[in-house]
Amino acid sequence: MFEVQSELAIFVLLMLVWTVFVLYSASVFTWFVEVLVLAWRQTVPADDVAYGYDDIQVRIITIDAANIVQSTVNAVPDGLDDVRVVAEKPISVDGATVHAVPEEFTCTASHKGRALEWARREIPCDKEFVLYLDEDTLMANFEGLPEGDIVQITELPLYTGSWVTYLSEVFRIGYQREQRAFGRFSFPLYAWGGGIAVRTSLENRITWDSKTITEGTDFAWRAAADTDLDFSVLNCKFRNQAPPSVMTMLKQRRRWFSGTRQDSDLLPLHYQMFLQFRLVAWGFSPLIPLITLITFLVPSALPDLMLYRIGSLVEFATLFVVTGVGVASYWSESKLTLLAVPWTPILVVLNTAGALWGFVAPVEHFAVTTKVPLETVEKRNPAFESGSLTKHDGRNDLPERLDVNRFASELRESLYTSED
Repeated sequence: MFEVQSELAIFVLLMLVWTVFVLYSASVFTWFVEVLVLAWRQTVPADDVAYGYDDIQVRIITIDAANIVQSTVNAVPDGLDDVRVVAEKPISVDGATVHAVPEEFTCTASHKGRALEWARREIPCDKEFVLYLDEDTLMANFEGLPEGDIVQITELPLYTGSWVTYLSEVFRIGYQREQRAFGRFSFPLYAWGGGIAVRTSLENRITWDSKTITEGTDFAWRAAADTDLDFSVLNCKFRNQAPPSVMTMLKQRRRWFSGTRQDSDLLPLHYQMFLQFRLVAWGFSPLIPLITLITFLVPSALPDLMLYRIGSLVEFATLFVVTGVGVASYWSESKLTLLAVPWTPILVVLNTAGALWGFVAPVEHFAVTTKVPLETVEKRNPAFESGSLTKHDGRNDLPERLDVNRFASELRESLYTSED
């Protein structure tokens, strides 16, 4: 009897091992195809401008974070004069027109989507594009917009106090390189980040009035279903904030996973199948290191798995490739991201654990990711001096010049704090 149970346990474990392995292998293969083949020459350089400042209205969405939004407005380049702040509560922000969403306003959309829809209906706009910024997004290298119906602007998150989340973002930015291939797809697989521009005529036709917690992706999918969508990626490298804590990051990833999965019925069947396969691979990614560890530490538990061990080593190596792509994306701005390379296995688990959480326990309500005042970021981040961020003009880049002595001192302090 015990022998039968043992054989059954091995069979079940083998099925789990191979299922996860095949799914993840297919996911890795498609990522390489996207990045190496489909994304070739698809990114629009920052200076490839078809529409200037006079063709753009900027909208910044917030609940009531006046201090955070003020820094974002300060980083809007001079000459980009039509700047609107859309808030849930009345706030005061210099350099922008502030609009408060009335409490009595109702529509199908909720939370951030409700604010977006109210702004679309009520804020006059005669510009060709509306450029949406998250409340913490600092514009950089921005000269204007290229042709396109939706223009996704690349991002590079800043260190805000947690090295774990910052380095996890480096891995995410590496994986998100695939987004540059989405212009070749009928339906972009996702649209999110610190900055996204939408052609005004398209926005008014599609609207934001949809029940979702991932507004950008939901809008892009509904737009693609309605028209032959022109999706572009503009390589400006806007700077937004890495989550300030691991739990905040996990909740963010959980929301992304849950919202994408819930909205998948907007896609054609073949895209739904492709997306579900990606989501399952994403959600169960944290199991890869665990299963690999078991097969190497207890080889007798799973016989005849040499092919799996070789394959898992190849997959393990590809994780470092993804991190390397993230480091390369940051390279002209920061060399500090090299720290992500040796920590790659841990970063992968943390970066995808939120997706597994979303798979097991989906979330249905929008939650705002906590933001940190820029003055605090400048104090915490050893690569920025006082005024580096708060006085940024939005036209130029934001290179990180690391003060090694300060970095070592703050790293020691953080270790002592964690020990206490």
